[in-house]
Amino acid sequence: MGLLSILRNLRQSPEQQAHLLLLGLDNSGKTTLLKQLASEDISHIVPTQGFNIKCVQTSGFKLNVWDIGGQRSVRPFWRHYLDNIDVLIYVIDCSDRTRFQETISELTKLLEEDKLATV
Repeated sequence: MGLLSILRNLRQSPEQQAHLLLLGLDNSGKTTLLKQLASEDISHIVPTQGFNIKCVQTSGFKLNVWDIGGQRSVRPFWRHYLDNIDVLIYVIDCSDRTRFQETISELTKLLEEDKLATV
């Protein structure tokens, strides 16, 4: 199921909001995606230290988006952000072939988390 289909289904929920989590290696494009979702300027992006949170509201529906840093030192903490999320987007920089193995390894570890069973 695509992201738009998921968001359409969530819009019909009684809460009228969804929690979206952006994960991926550092410099993969998570913050750029977050800023585009919030209709913000993407001409100057600063690497995320810790996390960014944005609330995007449209047509009475609220999308709470968490962008977590992807530095190696932050990745062990990703699992603590998996509670109560509706959508997880794992961002991969397809132009950086030198990091494919690293991103596959991190994504594999992430997919083994029990907390993702309902996402």
